[in-house]
Amino acid sequence: MGRYDQYSDEELIVRLREGETEISDYLMEKYKEFVRKKARAMFLIGGETDDLIQEGMIGLFKAIQNYQADKETSFRTFASLCIDRQLYSAVQNSNRQKHQPLNSYVSLSDENESDHLEGSWSEDPEALIIDQESTRTLEREITKVLSPMENKVLDYYLRGYGYVKIAEIMGKTPKSIDNALQRIRGKIRNFSAPVQK
Repeated sequence: MGRYDQYSDEELIVRLREGETEISDYLMEKYKEFVRKKARAMFLIGGETDDLIQEGMIGLFKAIQNYQADKETSFRTFASLCIDRQLYSAVQNSNRQKHQPLNSYVSLSDENESDHLEGSWSEDPEALIIDQESTRTLEREITKVLSPMENKVLDYYLRGYGYVKIAEIMGKTPKSIDNALQRIRGKIRNFSAPVQK
């Protein structure tokens, strides 16, 4: 795998198109953590992080297949967009099945990628921007409701740490961290649930 490290993603895509099929595997492996971080940062109501990781990997695969090296966008930006689209679509489909509004997901990523997203869904960019603003408001509200410990646990979790590592860092038991994450999920569900009028 290391033999491709010296090349840019864009150069690798050109070589992939010329027939070096193993480059596809290299790029999937290279961006796996990137996908995992995006998936972990999205809480899907009633869904699992593993399901979202799979969806994100599908988005990455599509990016590898569809990227055009002659465009001005970098592969990383294009891949990020494809992964986001796939995750967004998975959430939308899941919520449709449950007859819930799209706002049943909360993205808690600390990455500021709204500039990449504004033109990403041509169907209704205005609705997407409104949804992003709602999500930011929701994030602020959730932070207010979480205890200081829960906020710390959530921060470590979103950075990719597991229960045991978070417990070690915070000097707590893994069970207490697990309980904190369950409380966090419950609070997020409460915020995400449609308001009954």
